[in-house]
Amino acid sequence: MSATPPESQTPPDMRERRRHDRARAEWPITVRLDDGAHEAKVRDISRAGVCFFLDRPLREMTGLRIELQLPVEGGVRRVTGAGAVVRCEKISAAIDHYEIAVFLQEMAEPDRAAIDAYVATRPDDA
Repeated sequence: MSATPPESQTPPDMRERRRHDRARAEWPITVRLDDGAHEAKVRDISRAGVCFFLDRPLREMTGLRIELQLPVEGGVRRVTGAGAVVRCEKISAAIDHYEIAVFLQEMAEPDRAAIDAYVATRPDDA
């Protein structure tokens, strides 16, 4: 697991290296691993990645698939993709949950565009 500080403690010069804007979010996400599907909660999202809370740790570079219902004008859009874990941090010593960041390697361009549209409508607070 990484020793990277929580995002709120990440130095500004590190945050600026991100290539894509992101937005905070609070919706369910289904994470598909080799042992089956697991429900998690999204923390933030961008066209290149998603960060979520899960009740188990995942090793960096673990491959997985995701599925979520992205809020869009007039309803929701089912978004799917595949990626790899790039960060996993325990939330606190008292809570057995983890913040997991995934780089989305595979995703249809229309789904990435829908995420871009979602991010563009949210304040830049992620």
